[in-house]
Amino acid sequence: MSRHYSSRSSYSSSGPNTPVIILYDTPGHSPQPWAPNIWRIRFVLNYKRLRYRTQWVEFQDIEATLRSIGAPPSSVRSDGRPVYTLPVIVDPTRSPSRPEILSNPNNIAEYLETYYPARPVFPEGSRALQSLFVHYIQETFARPLLPIMVPLSARGLPERSQPPFSHSHTVNPLPPGPQRERAWELVKEQFDFLSAILDKNSMDGDGVCAMGSSVSFADFALCSVLLWIENMAPHDGWARVREWNGGRWIRLREKCRDYMDVF
Repeated sequence: MSRHYSSRSSYSSSGPNTPVIILYDTPGHSPQPWAPNIWRIRFVLNYKRLRYRTQWVEFQDIEATLRSIGAPPSSVRSDGRPVYTLPVIVDPTRSPSRPEILSNPNNIAEYLETYYPARPVFPEGSRALQSLFVHYIQETFARPLLPIMVPLSARGLPERSQPPFSHSHTVNPLPPGPQRERAWELVKEQFDFLSAILDKNSMDGDGVCAMGSSVSFADFALCSVLLWIENMAPHDGWARVREWNGGRWIRLREKCRDYMDVF
């Protein structure tokens, strides 16, 4: 995937004093954004043609940075300790003196849909079903990817961000040869299942989009996982996935291509 910049000045440019939404993201080893949860929000901002800019934060600086701007924690551990993760947005466009600061991709998506309803990512009556679909992507579909993609993502961070991962007991090493092949087989089982489900839309849709023929938040959640694989495992992962299920995942990526701008 190549980073590309939009010429659609209606939402990509603004005057020096015009407030814009700030999207906090963390860089990888290449210029392309990689984190799937953050891609979900980038997709929404681009689709809605909202003015925004990216504030890049090194991985090891995320918690300190988010605390410094007063961002709410994205979740809370069982012992009550707050967890600070990206994405976070700061939106001064509605009230420059009291900007909205939001964390957690689902909360951010709901906020953007509520206050910027043009070009909806949740077509009328679809919010509950799309929320269920996104929950499935997060909790079931992507789970077999974690033993492969988490170590690869750790390796893909800039050198300055490597130590917290390399010394962390929470990041397991990449599975060796045969075990890695078995891990990819488990990943493919999830892709095969979802492909069969999406095929049901072929009767009255294109069989690619979750909601029929037009992209929605559900598609952005799924495509975000594809971009994660493409960026952090281009040879071991994306080379496989792009061939699975008759090229379905390439077609979904192409459906979302117009909303992959990076500002």
